Amino acid sequence: MSIQQSYDGLARLLDYPEAKERLQQSYDSVDAFLTQSGIESPAAPFGELVRTSTLAELQEDYVAHFDFNPAAAPYLGHHLYGDNQKKGAYMIKVKQEYGRHAFEPEGNELPDHLAVLLSFLAHLSRRGEDVFRREFIEEMVLPGLNKLVAACEPRGLSPWLTLVEAAGLLCSADCREVSTC
Repeated sequence: MSIQQSYDGLARLLDYPEAKERLQQSYDSVDAFLTQSGIESPAAPFGELVRTSTLAELQEDYVAHFDFNPAAAPYLGHHLYGDNQKKGAYMIKVKQEYGRHAFEPEGNELPDHLAVLLSFLAHLSRRGEDVFRREFIEEMVLPGLNKLVAACEPRGLSPWLTLVEAAGLLCSADCREVSTC
């Protein structure tokens, strides 16, 4: 298990659920990497949710936690800037970096969706662009991710939001390998 596979796995977990088996495989992979890296995974409640729920229940729960709860919306630009011009500038910068690094997101999510950002981090890892990946995490991911985690804490931790916390831990651990973050 590599950091690239962990970013890919978390991206799949934080995207709208399409297949229960894929969710379980991704969860197992991410959990194994975090454990192997000495990071206590906060996502055990999510693993239990996947094991005990049908795909339809997982989809309904995903929508309830991410789409109907603005505090938990997985759009980092929203958490950084709300709905003003600075958010637009953030989105443009993110899209420009995607283009500079030959990354084409799958699907039609906005560029600041956490799953898309995690896919980009996996892409950078595959390409061996470790220095830029860590700079991108520090400047473009962690500030919004930290605000997302803080916004969700007072409302109680859902199994889905434990994945957000796991993403923060993974990004922080990735940055600890160098002194930039």
